[in-house]
Amino acid sequence: MKIYTKTGDDGTTGLIGGQRVSKSDARIECIGAVDELNAAIGWAAAGAGAELAAKLRAIQNELFIIGAQTATPQGHPPVSMSPLEESSIGRLESQIDAAEATLQPLANFILPGGSESSARLHLARTICRRAERTLVGLAPQGAVPKIVLTYLNRLGDWLFVQARWANRQNGVQDVLWRG
Repeated sequence: MKIYTKTGDDGTTGLIGGQRVSKSDARIECIGAVDELNAAIGWAAAGAGAELAAKLRAIQNELFIIGAQTATPQGHPPVSMSPLEESSIGRLESQIDAAEATLQPLANFILPGGSESSARLHLARTICRRAERTLVGLAPQGAVPKIVLTYLNRLGDWLFVQARWANRQNGVQDVLWRG
C-alpha cells in the first residue's frame, strides 16, 4: 500500500466509514489538534525517563482512541477499539495527586520552562488546551463524547504537574513569573 492515495488532492479527506469532508471541516481541525498533541507527547516521551515515558505512551494510545472517535461520523458503527474509559481519567488524577505530593505548593505563577523535559511537557500542555478548545467547539454537534472533554481537561492539568515534577527530578527550579 502506498502512503499517497491522491484522494485528498481535491481538498477533502475521509472519515471512518468513507464519508469525504473538506480538510477545513471543524471535525478535521479537531482530529488534527489531537494528532498534534499526540506528536508533542511523543516528543516529550523521547526526552523523559522510563517512568514518565511509559505514562506518556499510555496517553498517546488514549489520544489515538480520541482521534478515532472524532473521525467516526454520527450514525456510523463505533470503531472496533476500546472506547475511552473513566478509569483513564481516574489514573490521571491519581498520578497528579502522587506528583503533587512531592512538590512544593504553588505560591506564584510559573513560566513554562526550566529543564528541557519540563519545557517539552509545557508545550504539550498548551497544545492540549488548544485541542480541548477545538473539541469543545465541536461538542454541540454531538460529535464529541463528554468523557473526551473531561479527559483533555484533566490531561492539561496532568501535563502541568508533570512539567513541575520533571523540573524537580532534574534538580531545576520552576521558573517564577515576576509580574
